[in-house]
Amino acid sequence: MYCLLFRHGIAVSPGEWNGSEDERPLTKEGITKTEHAAAGLKRIGMKPTHLLCSPLTRTRQTADIAKEILQIKATIQLCPELVYDQSPMLLFPILHSLPQDALVMCVGHEPHLGQTAALMIFGTNASGLSFKKAGGCLIFFDGNVGVGRGHLEWWMAPAQLRTLRKESR
Repeated sequence: MYCLLFRHGIAVSPGEWNGSEDERPLTKEGITKTEHAAAGLKRIGMKPTHLLCSPLTRTRQTADIAKEILQIKATIQLCPELVYDQSPMLLFPILHSLPQDALVMCVGHEPHLGQTAALMIFGTNASGLSFKKAGGCLIFFDGNVGVGRGHLEWWMAPAQLRTLRKESR
């Protein structure tokens, strides 16, 4: 299984938002940069078979963008297990239930995604792993999904993904 961890795009800052934290949306810039990062994912051949996302507005918007640009046929599955205040361990049973040949895109938040990546790769929490907004990584599991069983394929900042979307000259 391949697991593509992807952080939501730039959202309205909490200080400028009067609604609930769960409903805080992407900004116009966040939408544009997320579209460009998703185009970079498309350029490197990412074709997710499953799309999981946190139920918060900004992650749902990010998942909608990814679904359109990457032409993902799967329905977006809302996963409270991807919310920033949940234990990353809760995601493993969900991934384990999916086909071993899946490419699962998980759209979430920090620090949750960084902690999830550390558990997947190192089997323990590790400092220094964090995703910028609309950045991602690809982790491969050879066989069963499990803590410490993942192999890091790549880790890219959003600027790198946006650069990839451009055609080579």
